[in-house]
Amino acid sequence: MVDLSGKVAVITGAASGIGLAGVEVFVEAGAKVVAGDVQDDKGQALAARFGPDSVVYQHCDVTDEAELKALINTAEEAFGGLDILWNNAGHGGTPSGVEDLDIPGYDATMDVLLKSVFVGSHLAVPLMQRRGGGSIVNTSSISAIGAGYAPITYSVAKKAVAHFSKLAAAELAKHKIRVNAILPGFIATSIFGASLGLPREQADQMSAMIAQNGGSMQPVGRIGQGEDIAKIAAYLASDDGGFITGGEFVVDGGITVGPRHSWDEAAVGPVLEALGITAEQAEQMAAAMKASD
Repeated sequence: MVDLSGKVAVITGAASGIGLAGVEVFVEAGAKVVAGDVQDDKGQALAARFGPDSVVYQHCDVTDEAELKALINTAEEAFGGLDILWNNAGHGGTPSGVEDLDIPGYDATMDVLLKSVFVGSHLAVPLMQRRGGGSIVNTSSISAIGAGYAPITYSVAKKAVAHFSKLAAAELAKHKIRVNAILPGFIATSIFGASLGLPREQADQMSAMIAQNGGSMQPVGRIGQGEDIAKIAAYLASDDGGFITGGEFVVDGGITVGPRHSWDEAAVGPVLEALGITAEQAEQMAAAMKASD
C-alpha cells in the first residue's frame, strides 16, 4: 500500500471519474485532499462523505486563473501546505477536425486540457518550494501516442501535456519538484457520453455500459477503472516514487501494444484481410495444411 501520510494534495476534476477515484485512493493512503470541480453537487457530497479533516471541496473552473489559484491556495489554508498537484480535469473537447475546425471549440479545448496544466503547475511551484519539494502528476492520454483514440484537438493537447511534463521535470528539478504524466487508455468514465453531448446523468450511465461491454477491446480482457489510474498517480506522488520524474506512464490494458490480431487469435491480420480471408477460413486452411503433412 502506498503511503501518503502527512501529504497534502490538490486534485482537479475530482468529483467524478478518474479524479473521484484519486480522492478515494489518496485519502485511503493517508493524504489530505483539496478537491476541485465544477460539479458542485457531487463535490459537496464527496466532501461530506470524508469530512473536513480529510477532504475540502471547492468549486473550480480550471480555465479561470483566479479560481485555480484559490483552489491551490486552499491547500495551504486548510491543511498547511501543498505536496501534490494532480492536474486531472478535462473533457472530450471539440470533435471537429482539420477540415471543419471549430476555432472557438479548439481554444476552449486547449484552455481546459493544456493551459490549465501550465497555469496550475505555475501556481503550485511556490507552495511546493515552501515544503522543500513536491510532485506534479498530469493526466495525458493514449491519444498522445497514436491516431484513432480521440478527436484531433484533444489528442494534440494530450500530447502536449505529456511533453510538458518532461520539460517541466527538467526545469523544476532544482526545486525537488517531480513531474510525471499518466497516459490512460479506455477508462469507464462519463467523458465518452459527455463528448457526445449527452446530459451528465446519461453520460454516467454510459460509463457503466462501457465497463460492462468494453473488455474485449484490449488484451487484459476488461475496461479500465478510475482506480487503475489513481493507484499509479498515488505511487508517483509518494516517496516510493521519489526516483521518478519526467516519465510517461501508459496505463491502457495493453490496447497500444499492437493491432488486434497481435493479441486476439480470432482477429484477422492485414495480409489475410487484404486477401479477403476470414479468421474462420484461415483456421480451416491451416487445419487442411496440417492434415496434408
